[in-house]
Amino acid sequence: MSPLTQPPPTPATPLLQVRDLCKTFPVGKQTHLRAVDHVSFDIQPGESLGLVGESGCGKSTLIRLITRLLDVTAGEIRFEDIILSTVAVRQFPQSAYRAGIQLVFQDPTDSLNPRFTAYDTITEPIRRLGHQQDKGQLQQRAAELADLVGLPQELLSRFPHQLSGGQKARVGIARAIALNPKLLVLDEPTSALDVSVQAVILHLLADLKRRLGMSYLFVSHDLNVVRLLCDRILVMYLGKIIEAGPVEAVFDHPRHPYTEALISAIPSFEAKPHPIPLTGEPRSPINPDPSVCRLYGRCPKGEDRCQQEMPVLQALDPNHWAACHFPNHE
Repeated sequence: MSPLTQPPPTPATPLLQVRDLCKTFPVGKQTHLRAVDHVSFDIQPGESLGLVGESGCGKSTLIRLITRLLDVTAGEIRFEDIILSTVAVRQFPQSAYRAGIQLVFQDPTDSLNPRFTAYDTITEPIRRLGHQQDKGQLQQRAAELADLVGLPQELLSRFPHQLSGGQKARVGIARAIALNPKLLVLDEPTSALDVSVQAVILHLLADLKRRLGMSYLFVSHDLNVVRLLCDRILVMYLGKIIEAGPVEAVFDHPRHPYTEALISAIPSFEAKPHPIPLTGEPRSPINPDPSVCRLYGRCPKGEDRCQQEMPVLQALDPNHWAACHFPNHE
């Protein structure tokens, strides 16, 4: 169990359902890059789900599909039992469900309009999607949001270049929660911040989740952050989910060799840490062979079967899944 969160009870209907989601990009007449390849998962109301994997595995493409910044190639995205994947990207800003899914961007500097004050940034989604134009009510809501994220109200009149990195991160978070979303997608929200500021922002996010009852989809390269903030974790490799389960189960007993290698690389105070090397080059995501495991060639357990039959996600323990022909034993 994460020290900052308590796992919520499991309801009958998930808040978000992703089924066989695919996104390909053409790179030639007959070739396609498979950025997201038949990905399926659920997010329950009030749950924090972590998404991890090395650069280029498809994490950013996946969250852009969910937040409807990219059109879907195939598969289904269902939010509150409403199919969103059929809504075109250009039409989604006018959708009634746009306010329910909000995104906190990776770099708080690049994601803020330099010509907008903090007040303008925080109230813009309210004016555009909340249809609230009354100046007094906007000022009151901006003050409430500033208090929620720990931003002094006297900073609301400042522009981004007049704010510190932590203050800009708070402005971005306040903007994202302005419409009381049910799902907050966080794209490595602390990676551009100093370590001391990261801890403050992470505690703020944990506090907001408890107070507002939101669900989180938290994308990060920092596995310690995911362990701190999330209830469950998805491990992604070259467009596919290769392991999924409760955070403590995955960290304490990783069942997939790739997950085991990721966890072994976490910096440790042990005298002799033993990181597991993944030698060789990653397989190409362009027209990948559907019969070959994506990790084959780097995996220390690779055998002939791995290049003849693609492993599928299978339940190895209650709520713990892995896609491997030779999973680790507890």
